[in-house]
Amino acid sequence: MSTSSIDRDDARPYHHGNLRGALLDAARAVIDDDGPAAVSLRDLARRVGVSHAAPTHHFGDKRGLMTALATDGFGVLAGRLAEVSPDAMVDLGLAYVEVATTRRADFAVMFRPDLLDGDDPGLRAAQEAAWDALLAGVRALPAEARTGGDLLTARAAWSFAHGFAALWNAGAMGRDGQTASDAARAMLQQYFG
Repeated sequence: MSTSSIDRDDARPYHHGNLRGALLDAARAVIDDDGPAAVSLRDLARRVGVSHAAPTHHFGDKRGLMTALATDGFGVLAGRLAEVSPDAMVDLGLAYVEVATTRRADFAVMFRPDLLDGDDPGLRAAQEAAWDALLAGVRALPAEARTGGDLLTARAAWSFAHGFAALWNAGAMGRDGQTASDAARAMLQQYFG
């Protein structure tokens, strides 16, 4: 008795154009709908129409997939922060909120060390680039705005933008018809203005 290729996951082709990107996009969709715990490599393979073993060729395991998502997220964040003038702290905060609220799935895993390979060199480089861009903004502030020192001020600014974005993404922030950017701008100007 033979098994048809329709019934066998391992009979699906591995070649998929941009399989890595397709798997990451499928993971983002799952995370947006049901959170990181709902992601499984087998389900992602089914969603993109490849063998259940194909994702392991790109990510190894779920931790590798989550690390790739976080690396992408930190890369986008670092790039977006680098586009902003380092002396415009409000704009840096807005850039952070923009990335966090438009790339919600990436944001959901970026700060979850329990899901990530913290020793991954790509992840570490992307994290450092994002931190360096934020720290440059703090260092460009007038001295009286960073009386607790650069590190404390950077952590406070990060906490402010991150907390706002997390509350917004969770639906816990009253929206009053505002966009995330509008609401964040008003709060950031109050704090950094």
